[in-house]
Amino acid sequence: MAIRWRPRSRAIPFLPLILLLLLAPLFYSVSRLQLSWAPPPERGGQCLPPPSAPEGRQCLPAPTAPKRPDRLVLGPAAGQGRPDRLQCQGLKAVNKIGLSSERNYSGDQVTFVTVFTTYNSDPAEAGKVSSDVVTVGKHSYSKVGRSMAILKTFISFIQVSMPTSNVIILTDPNSKFSLNHGSAAILPIEGNYTRGNLMLQRIRSYIAFLEQRLEELETMEDVYHIIFTDSDIAVVTDLGDIFKIYPNCHLALTFRNNKGQPLNSGFVAVRGTRDGVSKAIEFFKEVLEAYQLNYMKASRMLGDQLALAWVVKSHLPSAFRNFSKHEAFTGEVNGASILFLPCAVYNWTPPEGAGQFHGMPLDVKVVHFKGSRKRLMLEAWNFYNSTSELSDMLCLILKSVDFAQKNFGFFQEL
Repeated sequence: MAIRWRPRSRAIPFLPLILLLLLAPLFYSVSRLQLSWAPPPERGGQCLPPPSAPEGRQCLPAPTAPKRPDRLVLGPAAGQGRPDRLQCQGLKAVNKIGLSSERNYSGDQVTFVTVFTTYNSDPAEAGKVSSDVVTVGKHSYSKVGRSMAILKTFISFIQVSMPTSNVIILTDPNSKFSLNHGSAAILPIEGNYTRGNLMLQRIRSYIAFLEQRLEELETMEDVYHIIFTDSDIAVVTDLGDIFKIYPNCHLALTFRNNKGQPLNSGFVAVRGTRDGVSKAIEFFKEVLEAYQLNYMKASRMLGDQLALAWVVKSHLPSAFRNFSKHEAFTGEVNGASILFLPCAVYNWTPPEGAGQFHGMPLDVKVVHFKGSRKRLMLEAWNFYNSTSELSDMLCLILKSVDFAQKNFGFFQEL
């Protein structure tokens, strides 16, 4: 039987072409829609295409961040119901924090040392009100003025909690500011105090101060212990017991359960003996070297804390296993006896929002107002001045949710 040959249908190859022709208008419309909604470079908002905008392409302004209220906002206090945490009824402390007084002061002489400088400012402008102001209570602060207010509040808290202690401010010789606090003195130390180099310079200033102190100890018997701190902290009880309870330590660092930054550089205590000061000099020199070799890209903010952790881990890796236990312990780092103190007590930071963390321990000794919390430091001091109750003031800190309408920005004392 003969087989009839039939030609192949040519309709199939044209099918993809037909589909492409049908979908092309849709692709074009979508691309036009994406372009019309693209943010204009000069406005930063979104643009409505026709027919949503009958009069043509209309651009909406870029969304703005919601303003934070220019006052403290209070929320529930964390840690309520726990016997080892501060309990608050409103702004009244139910169980008082173990605060110090002149009667139970440890007797060990302590000097606090901080690094502070000002930038592109005239001291005469510190009391003037500019367009960039923050109001706390009855006071309005310019950028320089609020930096000075933080520094003065730092000194005032020390005068209340440790009335026999002194404060030394290490600063750029070119800085133009003055203080009228009897227990505080300004000590200029040469160096590079620019913003990008400040954390590196802080270590150099610590070393220069300790070397000067070591020379003084060669000719005098007057021994005082040294605590290097940030100036945005509030000392709320006696810290002299560090050197009394742990008589063999040369230095003390504060730790937290944080893998990236387990050590906080805002609190370093040094025993004031010749041995303690010399060991501290060698320790800081090693931290400085680690900083310069490994962490210069983080020089503006975190380099010193990363270098601290690097030095400790190099000599005492076992210390990192204890950082989650929240208990003080000691270890040896390159011949220096280091006391590790929990941040929860010696470097407690208010959470950014009430209800976070686990409240405030009853044995808290130092409150650290990092970042946007600096406004809260001034509010807390104003509250204390009106009540003279440190425990009640700590309830205010614990319950505070919002700290400032305007960002306090980068504070040169950090």
